[in-house]
Amino acid sequence: MSLPLVSIVIPSYKPGHFEACLRSAIGQSYLNTEILVSDNCPTEEIRDICKRFPGVIYQRSTAVREQNVISAFYSGKGEFIKPLFDDDLLHPFCIERMVAAFQSASDIELAFSASQVIDINNMRTQTRRAYQASGHMKGIDMHRHMVLNLTNHIGELSTVMFRRAKLWDLGWHKVFQRGSHDFTKGLADIASYINFTENAALFYIDEELSYFRHDQRLQSNSNANSNPFFGNNFSDYIDLVVSAHETGAISTAEFLGMHDTLVSVTDRLSGVFEQMGQAFARYTAYRDALL
Repeated sequence: MSLPLVSIVIPSYKPGHFEACLRSAIGQSYLNTEILVSDNCPTEEIRDICKRFPGVIYQRSTAVREQNVISAFYSGKGEFIKPLFDDDLLHPFCIERMVAAFQSASDIELAFSASQVIDINNMRTQTRRAYQASGHMKGIDMHRHMVLNLTNHIGELSTVMFRRAKLWDLGWHKVFQRGSHDFTKGLADIASYINFTENAALFYIDEELSYFRHDQRLQSNSNANSNPFFGNNFSDYIDLVVSAHETGAISTAEFLGMHDTLVSVTDRLSGVFEQMGQAFARYTAYRDALL
């Protein structure tokens, strides 16, 4: 079995858990990786940590948030790109298992796995399993499941690996775009999964291969206090329904059948996030044009 190069790309800003993150990338059982750190930390802490680990590719980035993420993706030279965020961790067998999954079928464009949520003290708080067994599935089935259930059963970008060739086929400005909506500030992960697997397949590995750190004390895109676009993580689900109909992933009957659910979600959250009302207005205009 060949050992294609895998780029573990780490868009970095927070130094607090960075060394543990980096060590989990270095400690992979798979033997052919490059580790690339794209650092926009305002201090030199991340740079100084990287200096202690020969072979780590370090680049200072002026891009922020999602732009640093996409810059890191396109900096990788491997056949496969494995994102890893600066406070998350990988299981030592993560890359090995994912490469094996890709080599099981030629139509696979994305692999993901079961994962564990951990807190600031590395304590496990939630195990996430998308399915009860490993397996191959069509991208359109994943897309429809996410839209019709308003859910992300794959998880964050730290739990996936994808082909670099698909990234370049899509182009820089289309990775987080679906239909007429740009999901960059909200559900960028879901938009990218759909784009990577359009007219292709993905593989789920029923093993806990990544650890997503979540704690309200951390500065993170998953925390409302530190992310000014946190509301987009909810409002983008409305736009996801619209884009799914625009691109033919769901039928008109399915689209119209989501109405009561979208009204309920908007009623619950519009008083908390102003983005909800804006997204619902876009949805209403699109729906009215169909009727």
